[in-house]
Amino acid sequence: MLNVKVGLVQMTCTSVPEENFSKAILKIRELALKGARIICLQELFTSLYFCDTEDYAHFKLAESIPGPSTHILSDLSAELSVVIIASLFEKRTQGIYHNTTAVIDADGAYLGKYRKMHIPDDPAFYEKFYFTPGDLGYKVFKTKYANLGVLICWDQWYPEAARITALMGAEIIFYPTAIGWATSQDEVTNTEQYNAWQTIQRSHAIANGVHVVSVNRVGLEQNGAMKFWGGSFVSNPFGTILYKASHDMEELAVIDIDTAKTDSYRTHWPFLRDRRIDSYQPITKRFIDEEESMQNS
Repeated sequence: MLNVKVGLVQMTCTSVPEENFSKAILKIRELALKGARIICLQELFTSLYFCDTEDYAHFKLAESIPGPSTHILSDLSAELSVVIIASLFEKRTQGIYHNTTAVIDADGAYLGKYRKMHIPDDPAFYEKFYFTPGDLGYKVFKTKYANLGVLICWDQWYPEAARITALMGAEIIFYPTAIGWATSQDEVTNTEQYNAWQTIQRSHAIANGVHVVSVNRVGLEQNGAMKFWGGSFVSNPFGTILYKASHDMEELAVIDIDTAKTDSYRTHWPFLRDRRIDSYQPITKRFIDEEESMQNS
């Protein structure tokens, strides 16, 4: 299909996983009634964002993938004929956990998973304590409605991840996300951070000629110390914002995406044609010091 309706679920979460899961199911049903064919949930939608502390008890939130959540969502996908992109906390084996997104096709088939590659470690975002870096590489899922690329939150700051996913054939790149502001922070800093977050993802859309869909959570968490800023959005391949959610409210949106436009954008702005792949070897280095730079010049 060239034209597809994409649904975004921006919602608040509580400390009770069953409540969050039930809420997500209701919102998926509502979006399906509005015509959405591909529906993306926010990062770790079944719980509060628990990485604000290093607490061993939180590992109990993890589950196998495929597992209980994907089984329920598979039945829902088949019932509604929708693709579901679901971010979950994966227990791979004893002592190995991942931040993982499962993709389920419109007939209920589990297509596979993407494990978050870039793992942050910042104040109130202590993800390295919980998550082993992904080892499945970048992934594209061939669904009934489109070929989807999925990256997760911190991945969104890395142009390499978006480029590789696009080169693998993604027609749309989805970013399930959990990012917020400390409530002690001033409004100028908040605005600057949100603009940077949106801009980097819009740049991925432009550089790769694909639509980008970013779905963030919203609401106060961490005893009021963190406000997840919502602001979920959809960008076309020219960086134009087709939809932007509020910073304060739960929101559902259904956005029409025409994947056929990728060819037009890539033809008129042929960034992929003009890539100098013979010159990119230095990108595989952690850093290029002065001596190496002189040798390469």
